[in-house]
Amino acid sequence: MITLGYILDIIKFTIAGTGVVWVAFYLLKPYLERNERIQLLEMKKATSAQTLPLRLQAYERIILFIERINPASMLVRINAPSFSRDELLNLILTEIRTEYQHNITQQIYVSNEAWAVVKQIKDDTLALVTNVLKSIPEEASGLDASKLMLAHISQLEDNPYDMAVALIKRDLEKLF
Repeated sequence: MITLGYILDIIKFTIAGTGVVWVAFYLLKPYLERNERIQLLEMKKATSAQTLPLRLQAYERIILFIERINPASMLVRINAPSFSRDELLNLILTEIRTEYQHNITQQIYVSNEAWAVVKQIKDDTLALVTNVLKSIPEEASGLDASKLMLAHISQLEDNPYDMAVALIKRDLEKLF
C-alpha cells in the first residue's frame, strides 16, 4: 500500500527535478538565443551573397528599360520617318509594352518603390505618346510625329526619364 511518506517523497523529487530543469533552462537560454542569432545572420549573409548579383542585374535592367522607352532613344532606334502617324503610334505602343513584359520579372529583385517608378514611367510614356500623336493630323508623317514628341519632351521643366533613373539609383544606394 502506498503510504503518505512515499507520496511526499515523490512530490519532493518531482519539485526538485522541475527546479533543476528550470535552472538549467534559464542558464542555457542566453547561449541558445545567441546561437540562433548567429545562425540567422549566417543564413542572411549566404542569401545576400547569392541574391546581390541578381538584384544588381535587376536594377541594371530597369535602368535600361527606362532608357529604351525614352522617346528620344526609342525614336532613333525605330527610325520610322516613312510611317504614318497611326503606324508609328502602334509601333511605339507595342515596343513599350514588349519592353515592359520583357522586364516584368525584375520586380522580384527591386524594391516596391523602384518598381512603382518603373510602372509610372511606363504609364506616363504610353499616355505621352498617345496624347501627342493623337493631337496631330492623321496624314502627318512619322518624322513630323517624332519631332513633335521630342519637342514636347524638351518643353518639360524636368526630364521624367532622368528623374526616374535618379530615383532608381537612389534606391540602389540603399543596398550598400
